[in-house]
Amino acid sequence: MKYLGIVEALEADIRSGRVQLGERLPPQRTIADTLEVDLTTVTRAFNEARRRGLIAAQAGRGTFISEKIEGHRLPRSDVPSIDLSMNIPPQPANIDFRKLMSHGISDILERPGGLFHLHYQESNGTEVDRAAGAHWLSRRIADLSVNRIAVTPGAQSALFAVCALLLKPGDTIMAGATTYPGLKTVAAQQKLTIKPLSMDEQGITPDSFERACQEKSPKAFYVIPTIDNPTTSTMSASRRREIVALARKYSIPIIEDDPYSPLLPTPVITFAELARDLTWHIATLSKCATPALRIAYLIAPSPNCALRLASVLRATTIMAPPLMSALAARWIGDGTLESITKSIIAENTARQNIAASILDGIDYASIPQAPHLWLRLPEGWHARSLTDHAARIGISIIPSSAFSTGTPQIEAVRLSLGVAPDHDTLAEALTQLVDLIATPPALDTLALV
Repeated sequence: MKYLGIVEALEADIRSGRVQLGERLPPQRTIADTLEVDLTTVTRAFNEARRRGLIAAQAGRGTFISEKIEGHRLPRSDVPSIDLSMNIPPQPANIDFRKLMSHGISDILERPGGLFHLHYQESNGTEVDRAAGAHWLSRRIADLSVNRIAVTPGAQSALFAVCALLLKPGDTIMAGATTYPGLKTVAAQQKLTIKPLSMDEQGITPDSFERACQEKSPKAFYVIPTIDNPTTSTMSASRRREIVALARKYSIPIIEDDPYSPLLPTPVITFAELARDLTWHIATLSKCATPALRIAYLIAPSPNCALRLASVLRATTIMAPPLMSALAARWIGDGTLESITKSIIAENTARQNIAASILDGIDYASIPQAPHLWLRLPEGWHARSLTDHAARIGISIIPSSAFSTGTPQIEAVRLSLGVAPDHDTLAEALTQLVDLIATPPALDTLALV
């Protein structure tokens, strides 16, 4: 019965900590409208919840979650939790980051002049650090001048700075119909409009790019062309050339967010190579090493553009963390970063193999080296609903709405495979999700508060 489904959802929310003791419930009619059920169903649910001691009415004030519930609710920290939401690289068994980082930082500080790395430095990074970035990027971008590089405190800071430099409030930036949520955050902060572009198995389509240029007069184009977040799509070289030709035709700067290229055995040619004069290339170390480094290298179209960007970085972040910049340069120079990346590729591949064996028969997109996959939901499920149901059994995932730049949106979820501490934990979480997906809810119950 529908009213019992509402009661059970409420009880699950209470015991998982999604609803707080003493919290006021919305009016019954509001709940009925939200759940798209009749008022009688909600009234029956309230009566049953009151009988179970879950809620209590206070004259003139409304209905509240009971302060005292038999058995009490489990504290949120006691609920078993498996995180499939955070898109970070796994920790390979053969890599001890505690020792690597501790020994590396100690050695940097103990060397002559080591205390320099505790001082303020140039906003775009020291020449040594920029040279290290040029060396790391040279395997996919040839003839790279150190003067075009800025060292930034992570990709998000780099993206914010580029948008602040190129755009002004009210401007339109083009991006995929689903895209990295960090772009949505930047757009909200800077009062930018995101124009959603159609996507296929290779990502953003040239036709939608040109239509947007003709209709909206956009000022920039944002893209993750390799192992897109969230869809994992990767543009072919020919598709990239088509889009570059259009960007030149309409004079559109390209912001190329490229965190995953180091994971591919044979990287596809970058926009930064195809259109150096138009492209701002962001290459973080968060996905091929660890987000703890907080280092991303940004390639500007020219040395002058790099200097202009440095002024924005100075106003927003001052500088990248000097110790982490030095550690990244050290790891690049002695081959440690390449070794870490190879281990992460191997671990990503192992985890994708686990996912493939468990998700057999389910519609999803991935590539072997990716840290995430894009699971398209069967009929009967909404992404938001599945996310809520998964949370009740201790599994966190991200619904497609978090990535959507417009409507309508696909019903899908992103599953990130890197946070689970081991293969058994990952397999258990994926198995529970498959079992959950196999039984769509009779009533798409939403949280009541």
